[in-house]
Amino acid sequence: MKIKSIYKIILLIGTLGFITNCTPTVKVQAPDKPIEINLNIKIEQEVRVKIDKDIEDIFADDPDLFGLEN
Repeated sequence: MKIKSIYKIILLIGTLGFITNCTPTVKVQAPDKPIEINLNIKIEQEVRVKIDKDIEDIFADDPDLFGLEN
């Protein structure tokens, strides 16, 4: 009877040791290289200037088009 309780204690200690060794670890480190952010930027200023110029030409041709006078 005494031998069975010793085996249970040894089994319990072994199980606890196994469980504690299998816990995951998380490490937080700063990166070695600087962080790069690549942005695809589309500049639409040229399109707007062309549209504004076209509208000015339309108003120059017919200033009373929308009931507005220049």
